[in-house]
Amino acid sequence: MTGGSVVWIIAALAVVSVFIWLERLLNLRRAQINVNDFMKGVINILDSGNDEEAIAICEEEVAPVSSLVSVAIRNSDGGARKIRDAIDAEARASVGRLDRRLAALAIIAQIAPILGLLGTVIGFINVVMSVNASDIVSRADLLGGAMPSLVSAASGLALSIAATVMYGSLRVRLDRVVVEMEAAAGQIFGYLSSRTKGSAA
Repeated sequence: MTGGSVVWIIAALAVVSVFIWLERLLNLRRAQINVNDFMKGVINILDSGNDEEAIAICEEEVAPVSSLVSVAIRNSDGGARKIRDAIDAEARASVGRLDRRLAALAIIAQIAPILGLLGTVIGFINVVMSVNASDIVSRADLLGGAMPSLVSAASGLALSIAATVMYGSLRVRLDRVVVEMEAAAGQIFGYLSSRTKGSAA
């Protein structure tokens, strides 16, 4: 029992969806760190006046938070405006990298049921053509022609549900990383701004 040629397209999209989900899931897991502990360590080192060591610690991490903090420290000599601009630019770039391929997963979730419906329509067209070409039509003929259409519709719906769940799980993780980045940005900006003002005084 097969669902026709459209089911093969749906199956290929299912494989692509799983690949995107696994790749993005691993990437987002690496992007999450303990922000409070990380920031305490960096700020302690900055308090000692060793900016280069703080930058080195940031570069040892692969999380977006560490990149953001590193950029802020590198631009700390330019004043609060330059620090803020550097943080904003790095945050946008990091979110763009993390959000990569999520749109494709959302598109698959949207088009999967439409593909299933297309397979259903094509299947029933074939049934009608078969019935029209034959003088005697049995129940087996009708069921044999209709079944691929139903399988196509079910496959499209199943993929849509699965892709929606995968997209949602990734979006939740991405939102957590963004919250962590915002918290780190606020801490490092406040610290560096106050340090700059203290140096100027």
